Amino acid sequence: MSKKSWFSNLKCRECGRLYEKEAIHICEFDFGPLEAAYDYEAIRGVLTREVIESRPKSMWRYRELLPIDGDPTVGTQVGFTPLVKSDRLAKKLGIRELWIKNDTVNYPTLSFKDRVVSVALSRARELGFEVVACASTGNLANSVAANAAAAGLKSYVLIPANLEQGKILGSLVYGTNVIGINGPYDQVNRLCSEIAGKYGWGFVNVNLRPYYAEGSKSMGFEIAEQSGWQLPRHTVVPMASGSLLTKIHKAYKEFVDLGLVEVSDFAIHGAQATGCSPISTAFKRATEMVRPVQNPETIAKSLAIGTPADGYYALRSMKETGGSAEDCTDEEIVEGIKLLAEHAGIFAETAGGVTVACAKKLIETGKIPSNESAVLCITGHGLKTQEAIIGKVGEPRVIGPSLREFEALVADEVAIKS
Repeated sequence: MSKKSWFSNLKCRECGRLYEKEAIHICEFDFGPLEAAYDYEAIRGVLTREVIESRPKSMWRYRELLPIDGDPTVGTQVGFTPLVKSDRLAKKLGIRELWIKNDTVNYPTLSFKDRVVSVALSRARELGFEVVACASTGNLANSVAANAAAAGLKSYVLIPANLEQGKILGSLVYGTNVIGINGPYDQVNRLCSEIAGKYGWGFVNVNLRPYYAEGSKSMGFEIAEQSGWQLPRHTVVPMASGSLLTKIHKAYKEFVDLGLVEVSDFAIHGAQATGCSPISTAFKRATEMVRPVQNPETIAKSLAIGTPADGYYALRSMKETGGSAEDCTDEEIVEGIKLLAEHAGIFAETAGGVTVACAKKLIETGKIPSNESAVLCITGHGLKTQEAIIGKVGEPRVIGPSLREFEALVADEVAIKS
């Protein structure tokens, strides 16, 4: 893999000012967010379908479009998760064709956050950081803890203290410093900004955010490649900060601009939980003003970001592509988890339930036409949020080690069904 850097600068999304490739994330002139910029002309000459297909099946097969200078040093096996066609779930939701981008099996911590952390920590090493950290609603904490451990970096993860036990244990096991904060995610995030300024650590979603966020593009790149080098007509993406949706949009546009896929119509739709839906609420009200949610109340804790950093840009992506936004209740989230498990054989965390439930609504209302095709982005494994479905998926029927008792059980089931 070439060691040439195709990543040229950081660039303000608002005013376009260019910055050196340092650990900064805000424009000093207008406070706009910084993001990675690339030498696309140079990339166009070297990155072809054939080159990509010849590389190992990881997110790093798109190396030229990710913001590091050398070869990746963290998470080299992350990504290239399955894109699964589900005819049974398509029929249940009432759509002609349905695909699942299944990041519940991402390496190593079973969520899409392994993508962003792989990029962020590879870049952190290039910048000389020895301590890395994050503010997290759970999945990011797991990924920072695991990848930092593998890379020999000291790490701190700060989380709301009331997170699901699976996610708390899923960080502690790696020997990281887990700090629980009594307050919602937005307060955790503000504290992390202060800590980053005082201690000079590499916070993946603060001062390293321009690098971190670009890792999400790999999900979009993979969807396009796995769809036969074409863009899906509809893509449904769960929204917390809104960053994943905007980066999938950027990925699709980059592939079009580089000639890796044909120009075609595509729509990107956003999904949120009703108990924390600042972006979908703004979309439905036809406003660009994303009003913060002070006290999120939803079982989808991984999406419970009341002040979404990329909310405005997510709105812009949905409008630009002709997409839409939807939200769903806790009851609908559980139903979405069950639908995905029972009809596609995939056990997703609560964010996945949000994606399925909102896709169902988008199809029912015609915002995703029933005669078209859609991809649902499922971003984390259900083992992380078991509390959400305890007591809601039935109980095992217990019998003795007796064939007679088993026959009686089967007979009861047949009688009930008849």
